[in-house]
Amino acid sequence: QVQLVESGGGLVQAGGSLRLSCAASGRTFSSYRMAWFRQAPGKEREFVAVISWSGGWYYYGDSMKGRVTISRDNAKNTVYLQMNTLKPEDTAVYYCAAVEKINGLPALPGSYDYWGQGTQVTVSS
Repeated sequence: QVQLVESGGGLVQAGGSLRLSCAASGRTFSSYRMAWFRQAPGKEREFVAVISWSGGWYYYGDSMKGRVTISRDNAKNTVYLQMNTLKPEDTAVYYCAAVEKINGLPALPGSYDYWGQGTQVTVSS
């Protein structure tokens, strides 16, 4: 079992930056593939980024590509999402997800076994 707790969300003006953190506890964090998704009101959960257990491989969704960087620190059991040049349409609840052995596509929510409670990001115009 893995417990995930996101933090770092908040209110920011358009063009600003935020860094989200996801702290994991439970089983061996370093063996898990970690991802970030987001969900705006009335919309489906959307893939943002994924990173391999070692950090050596990562992939970004189209919605924020070029404006986000995913990273992890296995010594701190934490994965990060640095978000830059934020836009009002980036307003959403951002979720951290984890899976030890992925069987489906990494961009699909159903491919992950564990989820955090989410952190709200609001970008004002």
